[in-house]
Amino acid sequence: MQILPKALTDLVEELGKLPGVGPRTAERYAYYLLRAEPRIATKLAASVSSLHAGVDYCRKTFALVEKGQELSPLYTDPARNKKLIAVVEEPLDVVALERTGQFKGTYHVLGGAISPIDGIGPEQLHIAELLERIDEDGVEEIILAMNASVEGESTALYLQRQIGDRDVRVTRLARGLPVGVDLEYADQITLGHALEGRQKL
Repeated sequence: MQILPKALTDLVEELGKLPGVGPRTAERYAYYLLRAEPRIATKLAASVSSLHAGVDYCRKTFALVEKGQELSPLYTDPARNKKLIAVVEEPLDVVALERTGQFKGTYHVLGGAISPIDGIGPEQLHIAELLERIDEDGVEEIILAMNASVEGESTALYLQRQIGDRDVRVTRLARGLPVGVDLEYADQITLGHALEGRQKL
């Protein structure tokens, strides 16, 4: 016997497929949409259905752009330094770095990190395109802004090897302890990076 209407259980099931959304959260979202004004659900449905038709990837940086736009404004803007590239794993990493307001170079989105366990090898990432950009744009510095994970670390090491003896400076984002974290709760990798990157006072 079905306790809830099928339309509601279908929505709970679909919401539950989103990353980070468990069964209880999916139920809360579904109940919220049911209780809210119908126009809220309609607007959400319209946004979801037009998502793929309205979003594309920059053919140079692989950052997200409006559909029909070939190059990202973060690449074409003359105020941006094309000789400085921050290499990130995912498009939303660009948003995180842009929010700092401190980076004036361009970006290159790999589209993930090397992870053999997930079937992701170097050939699935935009590494060849990065190497082309280094040569074409006369890049002077590459900032490897990978996530602080095993996959991020191995991807950064692979990129360093691929860049090889090109005349380009390769740097990494500084790693260390976030503000407000007690030493006893910090993981070994974070503590290790904090020790390596210690600064003179």
